[in-house]
Amino acid sequence: MQDLIELLKNNAYPGRGIVVGKNRVYYFIMGRSFNSRNRIFVETEDGIRTEAHQPELVEDPSLIIYHPVRTMGDALVVTNGDQTDTIVEKGDFRAGCMTREFEPDAPNFTPRISTILYADGSFELSILKHQDNGRCLREFFCYEGADEGVGYFLSTYDQDGDPLPTFTGEPIEVAMPEPDEVWAALNVDNKISLYCNVEGEVTIYNKNLGD
Repeated sequence: MQDLIELLKNNAYPGRGIVVGKNRVYYFIMGRSFNSRNRIFVETEDGIRTEAHQPELVEDPSLIIYHPVRTMGDALVVTNGDQTDTIVEKGDFRAGCMTREFEPDAPNFTPRISTILYADGSFELSILKHQDNGRCLREFFCYEGADEGVGYFLSTYDQDGDPLPTFTGEPIEVAMPEPDEVWAALNVDNKISLYCNVEGEVTIYNKNLGD
């Protein structure tokens, strides 16, 4: 098991990240361009959405404005894109992911990462990756649950780069920190927002709002 705080402190740009543990989930977004950084998380009736901090300065909303978090019955869906809506509309995590692929942002081809947390404590994680032949590799990881203090971390990128290198391997088993620790560990220049759901209690951090 690795230390999530150290992983984040030593990685200037993992991109977007999901951490799932017992009765909790974290989702963060980072950005390098002004368009990506011009965002905040806003609560909605069934989750959260991304919103432009300065709407008049948005260049392209297509890959930055979406619902990262939505409920689906008694389950919670968290993703890094509009596949959240696809999953909820399908009513099935795997069926929704199977209709989607990586983002069309060559040369990075940002992976789509997603999770669903069920009422019984079990959860699934998924990553949709670009392959050299142009096809999409869809990986699914299913967990019966997590021990107290243990989480599973999945991000879009392994590290900073140009192009950005896609996350490789299985979700990383990590010691599950508290929300304040995660926010503090994210690179101060690149972090944008963090969503935390701990036993149903939601906390949101937005750099653009002074958090």
